Amino acid sequence: MAATKSLLKDSVIYGGSSILQKMMMWLMTTLLTNTLSTTEYGVLNNLYAYTALMLVMLTFGLETGAFRFANHQDKYKPTTVFSTALLLICGFTAVFLFVFLGYLPDIRPYLWSNQIPGVYLRLVIVIVSLDVVSAIPFAYLRYKKRPVKFAALKILNVVLYVIFCVFFLVVCPWLETNYPSLVTWYDKDFGVGYVLIANLLATGIETACLLPDVFEIKFKFEWNIAKKMLNYSFPLMIMGVAGMSNQVADRIIYPFIPKTSLSELGIYTACFKIAQIMMMFTQAFRYAYDPFVFEKSNDKDASQAYSKVMTYFVIGGLLIFLGVMFYMDIIKYFIGPAYWPGLGIVPVILLGELFFAIYFNLSLWYKITDKTYWGTVFSIVICILVVAINIIFIPLYSYWACAWATFIANGVAMLLSYFIGQKNYPIKYNLKTIGFYTGLAAVLYAISYFVLLPNLYLRLAFNTGLLAIYISIILKRDLPLKDIPFVNRFIKHGKEV
Repeated sequence: MAATKSLLKDSVIYGGSSILQKMMMWLMTTLLTNTLSTTEYGVLNNLYAYTALMLVMLTFGLETGAFRFANHQDKYKPTTVFSTALLLICGFTAVFLFVFLGYLPDIRPYLWSNQIPGVYLRLVIVIVSLDVVSAIPFAYLRYKKRPVKFAALKILNVVLYVIFCVFFLVVCPWLETNYPSLVTWYDKDFGVGYVLIANLLATGIETACLLPDVFEIKFKFEWNIAKKMLNYSFPLMIMGVAGMSNQVADRIIYPFIPKTSLSELGIYTACFKIAQIMMMFTQAFRYAYDPFVFEKSNDKDASQAYSKVMTYFVIGGLLIFLGVMFYMDIIKYFIGPAYWPGLGIVPVILLGELFFAIYFNLSLWYKITDKTYWGTVFSIVICILVVAINIIFIPLYSYWACAWATFIANGVAMLLSYFIGQKNYPIKYNLKTIGFYTGLAAVLYAISYFVLLPNLYLRLAFNTGLLAIYISIILKRDLPLKDIPFVNRFIKHGKEV
């Protein structure tokens, strides 16, 4: 019981802090899209796409590998395992810095658009290096069951990033206008560079705070452990690269496609941020769902429980879709007006992300049956589809191709996982109810789309009525108020009174 309570507490801290970080970074979109031009925002997202991919490659899955071997205390000394992993990553990082900083002019034509200044690339390379080196100390904190410090440092990083961005993008321009003598060093044309400097400062401070834990690990390298960890971690790295490529491939590919511009990429990525509401819904869900899956796996009614969760999950996902689309007249102010021409892609991306969320929900079958290699297969399928669709159709349809690539690739992965899963671990999902709510959502969205009301308040009131119809049907058909614990207690209390 004590172990279960400890796991629950740690999950809440890790999960809660992760969601908070993502929420804060998501809200930063408003600041960035109102202070950076569409071209600058496109440059920034292109650079961050590379950052995410390089992080996966350079960490090499060694955080998981270190956990795996450190928990075999009868064979390996935990501090030696983490020390070996840290030294391996430091070695990878040293080579990375030497090659990319030393030979950047030779490398950049193959990786980056010539429109991106070299100073931005150098800043990104240093930021990635600091993030990679800090990966093992953070893993060590998790191993030592110190979730509070882990979460505090992660949140500190984001808070500092926000503060520095506000300083460089809001305070400094104001000072330059009103008190120019105080910021003679400031160059407003260096916009993206200041965002990267803010990132570098925040990451540098975070890394410095980890130094006591780094020295606690000590420095000892055992080649025997290193070889085993590398063999174990390599497939994880491949899976990670494939998975991350699905998320960032369009941002990397876009500048290399003829007749495209970084301004278009900026518009696309800003509108994509709106659709990340669905991703945050999935992120919150998965922290509770993963433990639930394994806890229920030995129960007789496991299949029925999984089916019910899927039904409610889809109903919730469709509710988010309708909520975003019905109130787009308000939500669009989340990004700067210069980015509004791309708002048409939001419903496509939202549905694509919902497909991915359902795919994640379906993935329980290969986790329970220990056939996790299917996760790699599906990730590679998604990656191939995303890359192929983007390369073929971006020249014809601009960023609309990126949106439809997400929709199609995630839809294919969802269907493949469902049909293959039914053969390996059959679950009788309530397709009738899921189909009913999918059709209902489609009809309500179509009504909202085709009924053109010129007045904003009338339009919002009309859409609120449509959303109320969806919610009332849920409450009447599948989730009566009396079945909700809090409401049920309230009703009972009212009757007693």
